Amino acid sequence: MARFRIQPHGRLQEWVAEEKGYFRDEGLDYEFQPGRAYVAGQTWSPSVQSAETATPEIRDGAFEDYERGRACEISSACHWTVNMASSSQLGRMWGHAYSVTPSGIYVPPESPIRKSGDLAAVRVGVGYHSGSHFSALQALEHVLPRESISLTFIGRPLDRLEALLDRRVEAANVFGAPLYVLEAQGFRKIVDTSFMIGFLFSDDADTEDVERYFRAVQRAQREIDLEPERYKHYFLKELPDKFHALCELANFGLGERMVFEPYTREAFERSQSWMQSWQLFPEGQGSAAAYETAVRV
Repeated sequence: MARFRIQPHGRLQEWVAEEKGYFRDEGLDYEFQPGRAYVAGQTWSPSVQSAETATPEIRDGAFEDYERGRACEISSACHWTVNMASSSQLGRMWGHAYSVTPSGIYVPPESPIRKSGDLAAVRVGVGYHSGSHFSALQALEHVLPRESISLTFIGRPLDRLEALLDRRVEAANVFGAPLYVLEAQGFRKIVDTSFMIGFLFSDDADTEDVERYFRAVQRAQREIDLEPERYKHYFLKELPDKFHALCELANFGLGERMVFEPYTREAFERSQSWMQSWQLFPEGQGSAAAYETAVRV
C-alpha cells in the first residue's frame, strides 16, 4: 500500500505529531510532502522600495493548485477553497474537523493607516483564490462598502511578507509565521481576518488512514495546549533562513488551532452562497456537487 502523504500547512500540529510519534502510534505509514504555500516567488532584499514598484499581480492560488492536482493524500487550504475544490470533485472535504488561524491586514510601522476606514481604496495584498483573498473580503465588507475594497494579488504567504518588508505594498493580509515576523518588526494589524481552514483528502486515500491522521493531530493539539513554548521553534521550519534573524519566538503565538467540530451543511451552503455573491469564480471554473457528495460526514 502507498504511503500516506501529508502536505503541512505552516502549522505546528504535524511537526509535534512527528516528534512525539503520534502518527506511528496510530500505525500510519506516512511522509510529509512539501507544498507551494510557503514558497516565495520573489527574492527578498532589505532595500526599501515604494509601493509604485509593487510586484505584478499573480492570479494563481490555492484553488488552482487543487485544479492541477496536489501530490498527497491530505492537504489544507482555507475552507472556501476546500469547499469549492470538493464541490468541483477535486477530492473530498473532511467534515469532522477544521482549524482556525489568526490572520490580519498589516501595515508598516510608519504607515498613516490607523483604522479600518483608512483602508478604503487602498490596495491590500492577498493571494488569489486563497485564504488571504477570501478572508480580506469577508472582513472588509463589514467595515467598508464593497466598492471601496481594493485588492492586489501578490502571490503566496512569503511573497506578501517580503512585499511588506520591502514596502512594495501599503498593506497585506497575512497569517501563520509571517504574521509573527511582521509583529516582531513593529507592523500593525488594522483589521483582524482570522478564518477557518479545511482539509481535502484525495479520492485514493484510505479513510482509515485519514482517521489515523486526525487522531494523531488531535493528540498533538492537546500537547501544544499543555506546553506551547516547547514547540514554537517549529515555525522556523516554515521560514527560509534569511527570516530567522527577524524572529522573536517568545512573542510568537500558536498559529492554527484544530477544531474537532463538524463542517456542517449550513457552513457549506452559506460559504457557497457568499462566494457566488462576490462572483469569485468565473463561470465554468468549479461545479456544484451536493454537500453529501462533496463532504465526508
